[in-house]
Amino acid sequence: MDVTAPAAEIGHGLVQGYLHDQKPINSVVFVPVPPEKDSKLQAADDVISRDTMKMRGSARWDLASQDAVLSFPKAAGIFQCSLGMKITEKRTPALYRLLQRSLTDFGLATYPAKNAYQRPRPFLINGEDICTPNEFELLKTDGSYPSGHSAIGWGWALVLSQLAPERAEQILARGRAYAQSRIICNVHWKSDTEAGMSVGSAAFARLQNNALFQATMAVAREEISQKLGGDVDQKACEAENVVLASGN
Repeated sequence: MDVTAPAAEIGHGLVQGYLHDQKPINSVVFVPVPPEKDSKLQAADDVISRDTMKMRGSARWDLASQDAVLSFPKAAGIFQCSLGMKITEKRTPALYRLLQRSLTDFGLATYPAKNAYQRPRPFLINGEDICTPNEFELLKTDGSYPSGHSAIGWGWALVLSQLAPERAEQILARGRAYAQSRIICNVHWKSDTEAGMSVGSAAFARLQNNALFQATMAVAREEISQKLGGDVDQKACEAENVVLASGN
């Protein structure tokens, strides 16, 4: 099988995932119900949401805006610093395809719960700005719980930490920070991101039994071990680390 072959496009900028021919993951079954209005859990979400608003206009806000972009090739660079290697379609085709296809699996797994709960997003409640104003109309009708971006970011962190266990701490920290970006952007509550990360973990577990995914992992592991992607920009990565440390 050609693990680097382009996958079929399925619309909305997505390509066919690895789990397309399997029974969908029903996230309603295992994520808790979202916090109810006026509950202690919602109050905790409110506090965190208000606290992160102080980052508006900061370098961390700007990074959260960049994290919101999940289109390729840009999205392939999100974990480059934590991995310590560039990820490109030309030089690391298996790793690139792995991220591109698994994005669909991680993200779509959130929709059973999203559609069931239709939780309003923070900006609809607090009336404050979001870091991606061009997505306002799209996001206002898309359920907040669980966070699809958080499922994707955490899922990718699990994939990459399995491929490069010697970098697992840095990769997982970036995955957590990626979920935090959604709170900073004012498009998700804290509990949305936690539920999203749980969904990402569930999809990652399901992928362990997929032959094409595992075959792609094997080739991607070789790409990483041979450093085929090339070195990252150390100064840029140091700057990113400073920004992340300021906003987590």
